[in-house]
Amino acid sequence: MPVVEVDENPRIPYQLPMPPDALPEIVVPDAVSANDDRMWVRQAEHVFFRPLCLNVSQGYWMNLLKVTKSGVLSRHRHPNAVHGFVLKGHWHYLEHDWVAEEGGYVYEPPGETHTLVVPDDVDEMITYFQVNGVMYYVDPHGKHLGYEDVFTKIDMCRAHFEKVGLGADYVNQFIR
Repeated sequence: MPVVEVDENPRIPYQLPMPPDALPEIVVPDAVSANDDRMWVRQAEHVFFRPLCLNVSQGYWMNLLKVTKSGVLSRHRHPNAVHGFVLKGHWHYLEHDWVAEEGGYVYEPPGETHTLVVPDDVDEMITYFQVNGVMYYVDPHGKHLGYEDVFTKIDMCRAHFEKVGLGADYVNQFIR
């Protein structure tokens, strides 16, 4: 095992230059509590998302999903893993017997098909999701109905931010 030397003064910042081609960090200080509704992109009636990172080079996106009324959201399949962390409210999938509750983490394995439901006792649900690849929308028998990927998410953001007066390029800060 290699020997790790102890840094005698750990509060001195790194002194060498960062890689010249490295992209800047994304910092969203008010991600959940934003008072500006323009940050939330309308996806469907009572369904919104807030982009956090839209990674075009690796094909994933991270966002907050906000649902403001109970109901069935969508039935979809993921060819890649999805990670979720419930920040507010709770939800479940028709196909499973567990409930994703506030403070809980959900891992969705590749190939999973499920129908997201926000129950009647929830006024607002917010979940952080990292979606890798595509969301493939299907009917109950697996027939293709549509899809979303990082590029369709960017298109939705551009149209939304233009419409609310922030400009289509506002989304660029989230693209990596």
